[in-house]
Amino acid sequence: HVQLVESGGGSVQAGGSLRLSCAASGPAYRNDYCMAWFRQAPGKQRERVASIKRVGTTMYADSEKGRFTISKDSAKNTLYLQMDSLKPEDTAMYYCALYDSFFVCPLDHQSYTYWGQGTQVTVS
Repeated sequence: HVQLVESGGGSVQAGGSLRLSCAASGPAYRNDYCMAWFRQAPGKQRERVASIKRVGTTMYADSEKGRFTISKDSAKNTLYLQMDSLKPEDTAMYYCALYDSFFVCPLDHQSYTYWGQGTQVTVS
């Protein structure tokens, strides 16, 4: 079992920044497992924003490249998402998720086994 707890959401004006955190714990957690940030806006499907897997390989959705940075502090078992130059269209509930593979980070949210409770990001 893995527990994921997000924090760091909030309200910010367009052009501002936020940093989301996701603390991972549990006997099944491994530092090099694929972890990802997803978001879901009202009436829209959950979409992957960024992911990170073994050896720090990162992937970003096209609309987030250059604005968002995913990183991980292995010593703290914590995943981060630094979000800069925020836009109103970034408004959504943000979730961290874990897929128990060292080599693959699926694009579809249905593949992920473990999820956090979500943290709201509102950009006005």
